[in-house]
Amino acid sequence: MPPSTNPAADPPTADIRLWTRILAEYGTPNRARSIAELVITALPLIALWTAAWFAYSLGHAWASLLIAVPASGFLLRLFMIQHDCGHGAFFRQRQANDWVGRIIGVFTLTPYDCWRRQHATHHATTGNLDRRGTGDLDTLTVQEYTGLPWWGRLKYRLYRHPLVMFGLGPAYVFLLQQRLPVGLMRDGWRPWVSAMATNLAIALIIVTLTWFIGIKAFLLVHLPIMLLAATAGVWLFYVQHQFETTNWEHSERWNLQQAALHGSSYYDLPEPLRWLTANIGIHHVHHLSSRIPYYRLPRVLRNHPELAGIGRITLWQSFRCVPLVLWDETRRRLVPFAAIKSR
Repeated sequence: MPPSTNPAADPPTADIRLWTRILAEYGTPNRARSIAELVITALPLIALWTAAWFAYSLGHAWASLLIAVPASGFLLRLFMIQHDCGHGAFFRQRQANDWVGRIIGVFTLTPYDCWRRQHATHHATTGNLDRRGTGDLDTLTVQEYTGLPWWGRLKYRLYRHPLVMFGLGPAYVFLLQQRLPVGLMRDGWRPWVSAMATNLAIALIIVTLTWFIGIKAFLLVHLPIMLLAATAGVWLFYVQHQFETTNWEHSERWNLQQAALHGSSYYDLPEPLRWLTANIGIHHVHHLSSRIPYYRLPRVLRNHPELAGIGRITLWQSFRCVPLVLWDETRRRLVPFAAIKSR
């Protein structure tokens, strides 16, 4: 079933605020389940990382690269646990969420407190044309793009090119940008402590591992795992909001619940990929109620199947989202650059 093109016509949106109350009953974490989820994610990641190094040490670099593929999936899943911690959805106690999130942030190269703050802004402003720019992908309207000088249009085209968005971009964000509290530099000492403490812990781990296995082995084993996970993470974030019938409004017409339900997709992935991505594809439900632990999101769809038809995108359909780069305020949909020529 394709995404709806008329949000007002969807029966579940008659009273979206009612949905937030219904979904609240799914928002209590189960400590034993959360610990189990952490264990079945972290231990396979450690085992696969070790196997990749062992294969490399035996001279089988090709085997190490093959092992990097599933290892990156578990690293991505670890990031999703950090994501739930940032929403206070993984444990009941805030301190447990925060410290587990901070520790995971060392391995995902993501300063937890900085990321949590920016991601909260993303949730609070998603789909708002007047509050773009924090924790999201830069998206211009057709009018804004056509009003730019030629170098501004070239810059945006380069930024939106798939090789940059899904190639250079993830490496830049996770290796360089997140080493500093970008966007929060003037917000006091807390963002700096988060970024610098994470950097120090990362440096200690790198020094320790290179002491035992050497810098070449560390880079050739870990970089493919990290870069694959980073690319997959950026791809997921892209598809979750950059689909044709997403929802953008100016502040006077913007509504948080409407933007959550219709500005976020339901990325209907095959079961193995759904498990590795910790159900983050059920993104419209997540935005409606971010306190729901990821392991309860499938239950929401089972109990309320009417939500499964909103913003649904299959794996095959998601590749068609790549050319969609501009918000057309007249047609109320994302369009490719070619749409401007057709006008």
